Amino acid sequence: MIRKPHATRLVVLLALVLALPACSKPGTAAGQGQRPAAGAVPVRVGTATREDMPVQIRAIARVEAYNTVTIKPRVAGQIMSVYFTEGQDVKAGEPLFNIDPRPYQAALAQAEGTLARDIALAKDAADEAAWQRNLLQEHVAAQREYDRSQAAADSAQATVRADQAAVAQARLNLEYCSVVSPIDGRTGGRLADMGNVVKADDTALVVINQINPIYVAISVPEQNLAQIKRYQAAGHLPVEATIPQDEGPPEHGELTFIDNQVDRTTGMILLKGTFGNEERRLWPGQFVSAVLTLTTEPGAIVVPSQAVQTGQSGQYVFVVKDDQTVEMRPVTVGLVLENRTVIQRGVEAGDTVVTDGQLRLVPGVKVSIKDGPATAPTS
Repeated sequence: MIRKPHATRLVVLLALVLALPACSKPGTAAGQGQRPAAGAVPVRVGTATREDMPVQIRAIARVEAYNTVTIKPRVAGQIMSVYFTEGQDVKAGEPLFNIDPRPYQAALAQAEGTLARDIALAKDAADEAAWQRNLLQEHVAAQREYDRSQAAADSAQATVRADQAAVAQARLNLEYCSVVSPIDGRTGGRLADMGNVVKADDTALVVINQINPIYVAISVPEQNLAQIKRYQAAGHLPVEATIPQDEGPPEHGELTFIDNQVDRTTGMILLKGTFGNEERRLWPGQFVSAVLTLTTEPGAIVVPSQAVQTGQSGQYVFVVKDDQTVEMRPVTVGLVLENRTVIQRGVEAGDTVVTDGQLRLVPGVKVSIKDGPATAPTS
């Protein structure tokens, strides 16, 4: 009675030991998990297509005002009036500030009075010289007296000319009391208020930026300079600017400036594109994504960029053959545009290339295509 339970347990343990080898036989669920290569590998694919691919240079760019003017007074004095509000659009010649004109009105009146006096003195000196000339001709006066009177007349005329210049300067200073905009543009913050006393050519009053048109400044590596110059010599080069977090279409402009030197510290060359900016979507100081299109490469073989892999021997793609096995082909890669890559050698139009699942592939392995074949995205 005591030994019977022990015998029962021994029989159960023996049955479990005999069952273990059967659980690990090939073909079962556990065996399939250990040997995934025995079946077809699931992959996603794309198709190599022939397209016209634009040759482009992409960079982060900064928007710059077409013209920037810091308005400073040409004369000193107290600001009596302000004719604009901050952020207002102004036209060339439109008044911005008025500086107290009274001191300059007085200076002009004084200069005009001095001019009138010296004109009268010059007339008298001229009459004296004419009288002495007549006396000299009649042999009544000495040559010395005539020379003296003529010199006095010439000096008086020179004084009149100096007075005329002083009147012109005084009139100009009076005009400078009215500070006007030199360009069409948009005002920034007001830097001096009514009642402030300002110094000539010293105190900044306001900054005006011209934003129609506007520049987009792009810095690109110097290696691209020769190519840019070559294509620009053949025609106009379009530039697109995409504004971050703006759902609108890109702004379109044209390359109009290449800097006259390469930055020695960075090896970059500065370019500028001019944009009409009629809707004023571009703003000075703003960062945008710029695309400079140099030319278009016709009939290029294009594959999805995910298909291109990099190994120890270089870049390659897996091509799916008719028997659903894969072939690893080395490729020469050309342009890359967004998620499309130009293949210069190694793939033909119509080839099916693997775009996802490459990590489980080796040459000759069988594959199963998930979700059907997909073509390279088009622009």
